[in-house]
Amino acid sequence: MKIGVPKEIKPQENRIGLTPDSVKILTSNGHTVFVQNNGGFEAGFYNDQYKNAGAKLVDKAEDIFNESEIIVKVKEPLVNEVKMIKENQIVFTYLHLAAAKELTEGLIKSKSICIAYETVTDNNGRLPLLAPMSAVAGRMSIQAGAHSLEKNQKGRGLLLGGAPGVEPANVVILGGGVVGENAALIATGMRAKVNIVDKSEPRLKQLKDIFGDKIIPQHSEKTDLNKLVSECDLLIGGVLIPGAEAPKLVTKEMIKNMKRGSVIVDVAIDQGGCIETSKPTTHANPTYIVDNVVHYCVANMPGGVPRTSTLALNNATLPFLNKLAKDGYEKALGEDKNFLEGLNIYKGSVTHKAVADTFGHKYISPSEAIL
Repeated sequence: MKIGVPKEIKPQENRIGLTPDSVKILTSNGHTVFVQNNGGFEAGFYNDQYKNAGAKLVDKAEDIFNESEIIVKVKEPLVNEVKMIKENQIVFTYLHLAAAKELTEGLIKSKSICIAYETVTDNNGRLPLLAPMSAVAGRMSIQAGAHSLEKNQKGRGLLLGGAPGVEPANVVILGGGVVGENAALIATGMRAKVNIVDKSEPRLKQLKDIFGDKIIPQHSEKTDLNKLVSECDLLIGGVLIPGAEAPKLVTKEMIKNMKRGSVIVDVAIDQGGCIETSKPTTHANPTYIVDNVVHYCVANMPGGVPRTSTLALNNATLPFLNKLAKDGYEKALGEDKNFLEGLNIYKGSVTHKAVADTFGHKYISPSEAIL
């Protein structure tokens, strides 16, 4: 099968869909892989490495879209890319459609087959293709938050871990999933005071088993969130509803009650954000201030560490891509109900219920669509 890997064009997005090692595996299995010239350069993957792996280097993205049966990306297609997507072409990437109406409409019109990394499941209901980037974003959220707390970044002027005789900063993490756990890993390592808020008692117990007395578990239904938010120095938004827009857990009124110079890092911004005052930012201009609270809402946080992120992502996605290229989408999806959960758009129909409900489209189940 012909697989195309265009260079990412989202601002400050330096990841790439496939590493040279992944390309080598695909080409050794008889597939043709087109990689855009210097597409992996900023992540430390170079043209000669792709050539040696058997890839065909292509100068223009248009030629990749024209030649390929499968397009493999990292981030959602932007407007110029949507225009190049062909009918029946398979697009395999992060989509986050519930927060992107224009993109959803464009992909519906393209009549392509769109499989979203973030809604592929496993037998335990987890999200194996989202997890590696959630882990990276969770860890980065504490780095970004600690930096934003510095006075020259308009923060409170606090060191996250405090100092001898000085109390550490108070961190509140909303959501105890992959983002929350990885944020806690770094925050506890920096010796901050860490609260984790989640609605699941079993998950909170798991986290307590992992971190012991280094965290304070907080059940969302038994916690005064307003008070918790008002007392924190760093608030991490790590809430996820798979494929759906994130719930707005923190209101504008709560923000007004936060300390001057406190910091919010909304990792859920890809899905619309879980803070009412959040809006997407970029690595070039990552923060803004509302009611004296610093907001960090970069919509592609793992893009800031593109080499680590690309390697971690490929470890998860390559087995699925191999199956897709070897068997074709009908067999690959039809024989794997977890992979089938990734199908969001199919030849003009919406096949993910949360996306259909968000935008008022008719929902067709993925299994019904590919029959």
